[in-house]
Amino acid sequence: MIISHKYRFIFIKTIKTAGTSIEAWLSPHCGPEDVFTPIVPPEAGHEARNYQGFYNHMSAWKIREAVEPDIWKGYFKFCVERNPWDKTVSDFCMANERAGSRYQFADYFRRGRFCSSWELYTDVDGSLLVDRVLRYEQLDQQLGEVFLQLGIPWQGQLNVWAKSGYRTDRKPYQQWYTQEQAAMVGKVFAEEIRTFEYAF
Repeated sequence: MIISHKYRFIFIKTIKTAGTSIEAWLSPHCGPEDVFTPIVPPEAGHEARNYQGFYNHMSAWKIREAVEPDIWKGYFKFCVERNPWDKTVSDFCMANERAGSRYQFADYFRRGRFCSSWELYTDVDGSLLVDRVLRYEQLDQQLGEVFLQLGIPWQGQLNVWAKSGYRTDRKPYQQWYTQEQAAMVGKVFAEEIRTFEYAF
């Protein structure tokens, strides 16, 4: 996650939504007093700094408790969300690669741990704690809109794709699923699907 005093924003890092890539791109653009939490494994260009009391994938409500009220109220807060069925495939590919490629997609579902980020950027009542949720599917365009608003120089493309090498099979995500698996993702990510109108 990032707290930028230079550009007055807070970036809530969600799961499997190019968060590490965004942090690595922003790191050299932000100031020496800004907060950048460590990432594992390290990513070229990313410099962790001033992160005492903060950590990777820290929720918005915990950040709200950790910063001064004027910072929370005055800084622009944003995160990224992604189609849950696509995100689930990405999460499986990363977990499987890190485990030595010994799992099948069905094993992921039997494990029962999914990569929902809903609680990272919402309050206990389900209301959004961020000013904007960017869509992973239109990431360059929407990052450009946010960076223009914040005054961050932008050349039109992120051009950093950390962790993208885990997913070597690039077939459409729909082809990964059985009907039952697709329905399970729909149930687990019901809030995201309802709020952002995602569809399989």
